[in-house]
Amino acid sequence: MRPIVCVVGARPNFMKMAPLLRAMAAHQPPLPAVLVHTGQHYDQGMSHQLFADLNLPPPDINLEVGSGTHAVQTAEVMKRFEPVLDDLKPSCVVVVGDVNSTLACTLVAVKKGVPVAHVEAGLRSGDRTMPEEINRVLTDQVADRLYTTERTASDHLQREGVDPTRVCFAGNVMIDSLLESRARARSAADTLRSHGVDGALLQDPQGWCLVTMHRPSNVDDSGTLSMLLGVLADVSEMLPIVFPMHPRTRANIARFGLDGKLDGRRIGVLPPQGYLEMVGLMSAARLVLTDSGGVQEETTALGVPCLTMRENTERPITVEQGTNTMVGRDRVAILAGVRDVLAGRGKNGRTPELWDGHAADRIAADMHRWLAAGERGA
Repeated sequence: MRPIVCVVGARPNFMKMAPLLRAMAAHQPPLPAVLVHTGQHYDQGMSHQLFADLNLPPPDINLEVGSGTHAVQTAEVMKRFEPVLDDLKPSCVVVVGDVNSTLACTLVAVKKGVPVAHVEAGLRSGDRTMPEEINRVLTDQVADRLYTTERTASDHLQREGVDPTRVCFAGNVMIDSLLESRARARSAADTLRSHGVDGALLQDPQGWCLVTMHRPSNVDDSGTLSMLLGVLADVSEMLPIVFPMHPRTRANIARFGLDGKLDGRRIGVLPPQGYLEMVGLMSAARLVLTDSGGVQEETTALGVPCLTMRENTERPITVEQGTNTMVGRDRVAILAGVRDVLAGRGKNGRTPELWDGHAADRIAADMHRWLAAGERGA
């Protein structure tokens, strides 16, 4: 079999691709893979540790695209990815998630007649102002094989005219990574101690709240960011906060002169954390306050109450079946959600169907059948 080109572009992609690569290698017969990192998001200091945390091999090819506007970044990925396909002549291209690299590599492959498999297909927030939503919709329209994480994703695809025979409900590969790594996760106490977080801060009988916040809609506007930092200050009066701060958030706090908003509060600010550190922090938190899509899924799998500071979610199953509650950017709703958790009224949730740690195995088996059928029909 000709090689399968597997594309990653940003940190969440790594968590989804790691179990896929292991499953492809373990499949009988093995599915040969070439890992291409577009370099859309690349932190030299964090990348080596992230690959080690996930037992992910270093990329075979790094396109080193770097940052830029959505148009510039997408165009640059396309320019640099095309020669890779010309050289490797792969049997298919596997893309994951919804970042710019996902759409860019899909467009190149489809126009060159190379089949595309999209892992995590069919998720929809309904918010076309989100670049990720555009990437999802367009990728699913032209990809050949669509692997979904929840059954409602198939409904979205059917409404958009996607042939159901292209869709395979396989489960959630992000949860494969989470379950595989949980036993190796770094303890929250060790992580916090290594960053000098005051131990007394974390002795509160209520526990503590983990915060992640990075979306442009929350951190790129000075008024919105100032308001949300004020809410965090209010939350810290109910229970302490651990806040691994995204570089974008930190830069905007400084740019808008908001550095003093968190001073004197029970808030431990950390630098960005590695994957095993974050799994440990999520597992130990009393609740999580976030605007991340992946964290909504991970907290559901861990059974940790999650309050999401967004107006919509492409992962409604985390609300309907999991531990997630949408609170938007509404101060009253956020504080009420925290009080509910502290009063024992937070969501316990249940694990969604096929979030069992074997999604990648199902995808590898289906991909082998799909590619073999394509070769027979060629």
